[in-house]
Amino acid sequence: MPPMNSRSADTRKPKNTKATVKRLLSYIKDDKIKIGIAFFCVLVSAMSNLAGSYMLRPIINNLVSDASALERIIVLGYNLMKMAGIYAAGVAASFFQARIMIGVSQKALLTIRGELFEKLQKLPVRFFDTNNTGDVMSRFTNDVDTIGEMLNSTLVQIFQGIVSLIGTIILMFYTNFWLSIVTIVVAPIMAKVGTTIASRSRKRFRNQQIELGKVNGYIEEIVTGQKVVKVFCHEQQVINEFEELNDNLKDAQIKAQFAGGMMGPSMNAMSQVNYTLTAGVGSILVILGRLGRMGSFSALDIGGLTVFVNFSRQFSRPINELAQQLTIVMSALAGAERVFDVMDREPESTKGDTVLKDVKGDVVIDNVTFGYNPDKTILKNVSIYAHPGQKIALVGSTGAGKTTITNLITRFYDINDGRITIDGIDIFDISPDSLRENIAVVLQDTHLFTGTVMENIRYGRLDATDAEVRQAALTSNAHSFIRHLPDGYDTILEGDGANLSQGQRQLLNIARAALSKAPILILDEATSSVDTRTERDINKGMDTLMENRTTFVIAHRLSTIRNADAIMVLENGEIIERGSHDELLEQKGRYYELYTGLKELD
Repeated sequence: MPPMNSRSADTRKPKNTKATVKRLLSYIKDDKIKIGIAFFCVLVSAMSNLAGSYMLRPIINNLVSDASALERIIVLGYNLMKMAGIYAAGVAASFFQARIMIGVSQKALLTIRGELFEKLQKLPVRFFDTNNTGDVMSRFTNDVDTIGEMLNSTLVQIFQGIVSLIGTIILMFYTNFWLSIVTIVVAPIMAKVGTTIASRSRKRFRNQQIELGKVNGYIEEIVTGQKVVKVFCHEQQVINEFEELNDNLKDAQIKAQFAGGMMGPSMNAMSQVNYTLTAGVGSILVILGRLGRMGSFSALDIGGLTVFVNFSRQFSRPINELAQQLTIVMSALAGAERVFDVMDREPESTKGDTVLKDVKGDVVIDNVTFGYNPDKTILKNVSIYAHPGQKIALVGSTGAGKTTITNLITRFYDINDGRITIDGIDIFDISPDSLRENIAVVLQDTHLFTGTVMENIRYGRLDATDAEVRQAALTSNAHSFIRHLPDGYDTILEGDGANLSQGQRQLLNIARAALSKAPILILDEATSSVDTRTERDINKGMDTLMENRTTFVIAHRLSTIRNADAIMVLENGEIIERGSHDELLEQKGRYYELYTGLKELD
């Protein structure tokens, strides 16, 4: 199995973080009221936690007061009920906040996935030819999931952390000024540690997403081609290749998770230093206060010390939580950049607004030059003329440019030079939808969708009636095997028609083309994957299918194109011979060698 295309992963430098964040937030701008309510709930929750914590001061001071035991019990019960009410309000606020943000985030993900999928439908074929399927699918799963996690919880947690931090600072200064100064001195050090780790994390989380896309792409590639792997006994080779990709992912994840994981322990260590320092200085202030050696501005009671020590922990906790949320933000931004990278790709060219009507099928390829890459020309000054109803055959070695010609007729790729016209109209002036509505294509590689046989054939023309679908099946000689299926035309096909033979799948593919009313037909080695008997059945249907249609046929079996009106022999992107079957045999050139077996097709 060949190694995976390195172009499947986006390795460009990260985009501007502010732009990415702004773009993400645009997906929730219509829910400003809901978000406002959710953030108000977060504010209530944060303030209730702070108020509940401060309630410890009167509770502890009451316990060590000179009041009678009964009075202390009564005050304790009152304070405990007050604390319970405060915390209950915080819990209720947290519940409503979570419920609201889940709805907001899922709505945003619905829009993002919808826009991403819609953009995929508008991208040119070149994008799918140069990007691994698994990596593209990873944008819908892993990358979108990380975005969802950030929108769902990270935003409100960041806000809650900021509110908690500000509230904690205010209550700390209210409790004791000097202890607050001691605690806050450590804050810049903690912030510096957090920003340093976060800056290193972002690049590593992006690399993790890229490696994950590679692994997903390779898995998809191998699962799809499992029969090929087994036929050529390459199980061990693909295992080795997967282990290499898996190891790369492991290394990337270790680096990313380690960088992100270092945030918590580092901030906790700083928190413990701060806690110890605060408790030591606070104890001294309490003792001096009891000795009457401190003014009221600096005095500190036991309850105040208990509360302040708790606040010193809470002071570091929101910083710690904010730092931890940065790892999620980094991963989400990396995923968002990959998603937006697809969304920002240039869509397929929609140049041309002419709508074809009453197409006769007069196709002219005039002096066309084309290359998939600028440095490599595939077709060189190719000219082909197909009059309405004619059958034009293209033969030649693999890589000669046969399929490329059909890709240009359908405008899957745009030509570099020359001109292609249909009924005298340049295809650049024709709407792509209108152009393809008038061209039916039967490829060598079949693809069936999950659904009934009837639905798969109807894919050729969605407004076709059941009777027209059955007639198309009769035309392609697919009806005879369809009626023997368990549920006939209502048989459900899954796994790309895994319960059908290759020939049967191709017959359904041809039935789609038969159902189409397109006056131009392209057959790209449509019978190369079927047996001789099935080929005869297909050719019978083809004769009916090709009646009154301009047809381009690519075939390796030269016996199937003997009745073509003109045969084009291509080599190295150039037409070296052209003429009818008999004319080319008389020339005793390349076609003669291929037909008589003197030289095999590659």
